[in-house]
Amino acid sequence: MPPPLRFGVAYDFRNPPGSGLTNADLYARVLAQAERVDRLGFDLIWLTEHHFVEDGYLPSFVPVAGALAARTSRVRISSDIVLMPFQHPLRFAEDLAVLDNLSAGRIELGVGMGYAPHEFAAFGVDRRERVSRTEEGIAVLQRAFTGERFDFVGKHWQFRDACLRPRPVQPGGPPLWLAAMSEAGALRAARFGMNLLPQGDRRFVLDPWSAAVTSSGRAAAQLRVGIVRPWLITDDRARDWPAIREAERYKARIYAEWIRESGDAVSFMSGEATAIPQTWIVGDAEAVFEQLAQFIASFGFTDVVSWAAPPGIAPEAMDASLERFARDVMPRLKARFA
Repeated sequence: MPPPLRFGVAYDFRNPPGSGLTNADLYARVLAQAERVDRLGFDLIWLTEHHFVEDGYLPSFVPVAGALAARTSRVRISSDIVLMPFQHPLRFAEDLAVLDNLSAGRIELGVGMGYAPHEFAAFGVDRRERVSRTEEGIAVLQRAFTGERFDFVGKHWQFRDACLRPRPVQPGGPPLWLAAMSEAGALRAARFGMNLLPQGDRRFVLDPWSAAVTSSGRAAAQLRVGIVRPWLITDDRARDWPAIREAERYKARIYAEWIRESGDAVSFMSGEATAIPQTWIVGDAEAVFEQLAQFIASFGFTDVVSWAAPPGIAPEAMDASLERFARDVMPRLKARFA
């Protein structure tokens, strides 16, 4: 039986020119919205990470996660994703342990290896090392989260007689997730026994992960699979959708440029029937319920998250949609998949 279904919101704190908000205003309004999200009964808040972006894209998970922990009481706080090649893994493990204590055991962590060339250049990290740095970082986090003393000798990191204190509240530490866009990434997540954040064609990401987890002797149902699949509940699409559509176009232009510069091949649109969609679901509560139910049933997601403050849009503009989802859609979906 799969784990219980969870829903949440994601924030990237992007503040493009013309938004009318200062960065400080945006942070304050997001934190206020996060309190409402917590009260409404959502399960998750995810944060993202990129660096050196003119619009202020969130570069630092730890301080915002701490602020969220202080302003909420039940929602779980995670990332989609933290860029592992830029972290000092032992120091990051300490930060996560402190966050887990501050939040009374509500921290999770999604990691990925990054792709944008400008970030690797600025940090002085060889982009060709992103896989090995990510794998070593995960290994160090998992060793540290045991709470036992350990040595570690890798290509990039060497630690002697390390011992994480304070210990995390959660036994084994905060649950770890890995983002994957390829079969290699999916198999990496299975090898480390991690929850999955898949993108692209399910045949090359979701299916190989599930098969590999099962063949390792651990049922895939013990792990979680999550995605950002945003929704907007509205009775007036013509009024409410255009601003969000423009925000998505703004994001897409920037991501497309980074991908072009990276030279990475992406397969988001490969195989129409097997590609995992991440487009917005827009409509009234019944339409959002039906489309999300079909999406979850088709791909087996356990965690689904929506953007709660698209770039250039004040967070409170999304409140009505979030409230209607919490009242009219989320309980029905959880009952459907219980």
